[in-house]
Amino acid sequence: MKIRVGYGLGVRTTLNDDGFAQVVDALEQLRFDSLWVSERIGSEAPDPLVAMSFAAGRTKKLKFGMSVMVLPGRNPVILAKELATLDRLSNGRLLPAFGLGVADPHEQQAFGVAREERAKRFNEALEVIRACWTQPSVTHHGTFFNYDDLRVQPKPFQNPPDVWLGGIAPSELKRVGRLADGWLPSFVTPSDAEVGRIEIQRVAAEHEREIDPEHFGVLIPYAHGPLPDAVVKGLMSRRPDLDDISQLVPQGWLALQDSIKRFIDAGMSKFVVLPIVEPKTAHEWVDHLAVAADQLLPLQN
Repeated sequence: MKIRVGYGLGVRTTLNDDGFAQVVDALEQLRFDSLWVSERIGSEAPDPLVAMSFAAGRTKKLKFGMSVMVLPGRNPVILAKELATLDRLSNGRLLPAFGLGVADPHEQQAFGVAREERAKRFNEALEVIRACWTQPSVTHHGTFFNYDDLRVQPKPFQNPPDVWLGGIAPSELKRVGRLADGWLPSFVTPSDAEVGRIEIQRVAAEHEREIDPEHFGVLIPYAHGPLPDAVVKGLMSRRPDLDDISQLVPQGWLALQDSIKRFIDAGMSKFVVLPIVEPKTAHEWVDHLAVAADQLLPLQN
């Protein structure tokens, strides 16, 4: 398996000025595999589509994805054209990853989709996007979207881009098996990942699909010191089934290395690491990434 390590900036990042450019440049120069930007309307994090486009224009090799972009509430045709254009202009470096959106009334009202409608809209929108990327013209008549002989150009450089989904709940694993090209969950243990991978492969086989064995990854948050109380509370709420929340957040570089190795043993090969307490300034980010490259990139092959 090809082991690859990328970096996520998370939803709390304040890198929405020239500091973002410094971090992008550092990721390219240090030869990290990818940059992942999150979407949260009510946070300082930059919009993922704009941030990825900016990053693409400054780099030659760095891949970029969204962790994740909310799909329900977006026009799938317009989004398909935007992402195909970005994939073309970047010579195929786009890693599209979609989700239903966080269970937060503030965020949900921004996208204007009722909670009970999100999954159905997601499934249909993804079908439309793939059709726009792969078909000369699209004729689609569904519950939410209707098109006749709709031509969407340009087509993406990748033929087509692989779509990554996250999630660990049973319904989410089934969705990955039915619809995705790759799986990138977050806040999971190696045993969670192994069980999820096996279930996804089972569901994919039921639908006469096969997911590339190298398209199983995980987003790993890490820390260098005690976690803030708010973070601990959030993790406990997110994973009440775990007695030891530290299983989700390796403490220090050696623990992070060990965590990645255990995920590799569980069949995962693509990693997005994210400092759960982020560096305060762009300069601190760049210094942090230099140490991270020394500690983590030797794991790549």
